[in-house]
Amino acid sequence: MQAVLDFTLYAALVIHISLISVCVWKVWRGENPIDRLIGADVTGTLILAVLVLVALIERQSLYIDMALGLAALGTVGTIALAKYMADHKIF
Repeated sequence: MQAVLDFTLYAALVIHISLISVCVWKVWRGENPIDRLIGADVTGTLILAVLVLVALIERQSLYIDMALGLAALGTVGTIALAKYMADHKIF
């Protein structure tokens, strides 16, 4: 049973990493700034998922803590960038 779980976790890890590469391409070659912002946000979310998968594979809770911190920073960063795109000023 453990082998099936390990295979599933590694397969999900490979899929998420390939999806990250697609999102990074969208950030790099997006048509407009909104597409790039959405690509960056989805990239951050996929990196969170990768950290959780690594935590499950390695059985280390440190990666979960890192994912929570990255989620908080990603949320603040996305809000700041969206506000800057709307008003052309941060504060």
